[in-house]
Amino acid sequence: MAKTNLSFSCASCGASHKKWAGRCDACGEWNSIQEQAPLAAGPGTKTLGATKGRKVQLSDLKTEDKPLPRANCGIEELDRVLGGGLVPASAVLVGGDPGIGKSTLLLQAAARFALTGKKAIYVSGEEAASQIRMRAQRLDLTHSPVQLASESNLRDILTTLEAEQPDLVVIDSIQTMWVDHIDSAPGSVSQVRAVAHELTTFAKRKGIAVILVGHVTKEGQIAGPRVVEHMVDTVLYFEGERGHQFRILRAVKNRFGPADEIGVFEMTGAGLDEVRNPSALFLSDREKPAPGSVVFAGIEGTRPLLVEIQALVAQSALANARRTVVGWDSGRLSMILAVLESRCGLSFNGMDVYLNIAGGMRISEPAADLAVAAALISARQDTSLAGDLVIFGEISLSGGLRPISQAEARLKEAKKLGFSGAFAPSRMKLASTSGMNVKKVDDVGTFIADCFGEIEA
Repeated sequence: MAKTNLSFSCASCGASHKKWAGRCDACGEWNSIQEQAPLAAGPGTKTLGATKGRKVQLSDLKTEDKPLPRANCGIEELDRVLGGGLVPASAVLVGGDPGIGKSTLLLQAAARFALTGKKAIYVSGEEAASQIRMRAQRLDLTHSPVQLASESNLRDILTTLEAEQPDLVVIDSIQTMWVDHIDSAPGSVSQVRAVAHELTTFAKRKGIAVILVGHVTKEGQIAGPRVVEHMVDTVLYFEGERGHQFRILRAVKNRFGPADEIGVFEMTGAGLDEVRNPSALFLSDREKPAPGSVVFAGIEGTRPLLVEIQALVAQSALANARRTVVGWDSGRLSMILAVLESRCGLSFNGMDVYLNIAGGMRISEPAADLAVAAALISARQDTSLAGDLVIFGEISLSGGLRPISQAEARLKEAKKLGFSGAFAPSRMKLASTSGMNVKKVDDVGTFIADCFGEIEA
C-alpha cells in the first residue's frame, strides 16, 4: 500500500509531532495530540502535502493604517504622476522609446532626491560610469551626492545595496540585468522575470524604493513577459514624438495614486524641464483661427488639459480615400465620419481626411468626439470657428450627445486661458458660476445648425 504522510499537532501548544503520543513533549499535556488533515492531496514533492505553515494574522476593513509616507523627488511633475511622491518599499517601472529621455529624467530625479539629504544610487547596465558623469555635467548635476555604478550582475548589485542601504535605487535597465542561476542571455523572458521578482521582493523587504527602466517593443509595450507589470506597484510610460519638444509621462498603473495621471515635460539642451501649465504651452503656437482648427477641453487623470485638434479634408486622387490619424484612435474617427454621413447627411466620400492632435499629445477619452466632428466639418466647409471657443462631448451612434465627467474643471481651465464660449451636451449639470457662455446641444444635428448654419450635403 502507498505510504501516507500524516501529521500530528498539540491542541494546547500547537507543537508538531511526527506520530501520535499520549503526552506532548513540548508542554506536557496529556491526550492533546491530534491528527491533522493534509493541506493538499498527493505527494509532498508535487503538492503542498501535509506540512502546514504558520497562521497569518488577519484584520478587518475597519483597521486604520497610517498614511503612506512619501518622499518628494524634487520634480513636481514626476511626483504628480506617482500620486504625490515616491513611496518607500515600492517598485516603479518606467518604459518608453529609445532616446525619449528616460535616463535623463531619472538621473535628474535621483540627483534632486539626493540633494534632499537622502541616499540615492544609480545603477546602469548599459552605460559606463564615465558616460553617466558626462550626462550629469551637461545637465549641471555634478554637485549632487548621487552615487553611480556600472554593473549587470544582480547578485553583486543586491549585495551592494544591502550594504549601502539607500533610500532610492534606479536600475537602468532591467533588460541588461542577469541572475547567475538561470542559463539564458540577459533580456530573455526568464531573465527579465527573475530579475523583476528579485528586485521587487528586495524593495519590499528592505524598504527601498526601486525604479526600473524597461525597454519597449515596436508596438510600444514594455519588452519581456507581461507579468513584470503585475509585479511592480507603478507602471509609467514616457511618450512623445521625436519632432516635438514635449514629453508626456503617463501612469497606466499605480497602487498608490490615480492611474492615467500625466506629467508634461519639455526637452531642452539642459535636460527635461517641467511644464506646470501644459494647456498654455500646447496652445502657445496656435495661429489665428483657421479652418479645421478646434480647441478641445479634455481631462488627463486629474488634470484639465486644453489641446488643439487639427483636421484637413481634401479631394482624393486615389480610388480609396485616405484616413490618417495622429494622436487619436483611427477606429473612433471612422465612427464619427459614419455618424456625420448617416445622421447628418454630410458625406466625406472621395475625400482624404487627416486628423492631428497638436503638440504630439495623445487623446483617448471619448469626450473629444464633438471637437473632432467640429474640426472635420470646419475643414470640409473651409470655415473657421471663433478663437475663444472650446468644444467637448461624446457622440453616440444615434447622433445624440452623451454627458461627460468633470465638465466644471474643463470650463474653469478654459476660462483661465481666456476662452469665453463653449459647446457641451445638454444633459450635463453645470454651476451658474462657471463664467462661460455655454451652449448646450442635444445632438450633432443641432450642434451643426448652431455652429455652422445650413450646410449642403
